[in-house]
Amino acid sequence: MRGDIFSKEHQVAPPTQAGMSLQNSRCVRYVVNGEVLARQGAMVAFRGNLQFEVKSQGIGNFLKRAATGEGLSLMAVRGQGEVWLADTGAHCFILDVEDGDRITVNGKNVLCFEPTLRYDIQVVKGAGMFGGGLFNTVFDGHGRLAITCDGDPIVLPVSSQLPVFVDTDAVVCWSSGLQTSINRSQSVKSMLKGGSGEAAQLRLDGDGFVVVQPSEGVPVQPQQGGGGGGGG
Repeated sequence: MRGDIFSKEHQVAPPTQAGMSLQNSRCVRYVVNGEVLARQGAMVAFRGNLQFEVKSQGIGNFLKRAATGEGLSLMAVRGQGEVWLADTGAHCFILDVEDGDRITVNGKNVLCFEPTLRYDIQVVKGAGMFGGGLFNTVFDGHGRLAITCDGDPIVLPVSSQLPVFVDTDAVVCWSSGLQTSINRSQSVKSMLKGGSGEAAQLRLDGDGFVVVQPSEGVPVQPQQGGGGGGGG
C-alpha cells in the first residue's frame, strides 16, 4: 500500500522517555509510566497496559462544576503505555510550569497535565456570576501542561498602563497575577435595539500576558453525569 498518508511525518517514532510531546500540531502523545491526568473524552488512541478512570474532583470543585456546567472533567490514565490525546482538531501547545509560576486556563482548553501540578477551579475575580466561561482552572507547582487553541493563538502582553479586554469565550489562559473585572461596552439603548453581540468583556489589568484564540469555540454544555473519557 502506498500513499502520502504513509509518509514519515505521519508515522509514530519509538518512545524515548516517559512524558508528553507533540505528535503533531493537533495531537499530544504521552508515554505513560504511572499516571497522567487528561480531559475526559480526549483519548484518540492508545497502546500498552493502560486503564482509564474518572478522576474525582473533590467536593469543592465538584460543586462548582455542577452549579456552572464549566470547570474541568478529568480522567486519570494509569499504567505503562502510550496514549494520544486531541480535541476536535484544535492546535495543541505544551507549557512548562515551574515552581513559582501560576497560570489560569479556561477549562475547555485544558488537554492533559502531569499529576505533579496542583489545580483548582476558581471564580474569575470581579466577574461574579456574569456569563459563561468564568469558572477557570488555576495551575501551579512543577510539571508540564498541554492546552488547546481553536486556531493560531494570539499572545497579548498586559501592562499596568495598557489593560486588555478579551471575549470570555475566546480567552485561553492568562497570568494568574493579573487583576480581572467585567467591562460592559454596550449601552442599555443598544441592547434594546438588539445588541451588538459584544455586551461585555473580561478586563485584565497588571503586568503579564493573556492568550486568546481566533474563535469563540463551541459553547460548553452542562455535564449530565460523570461519564468517562475515551477508553474509559
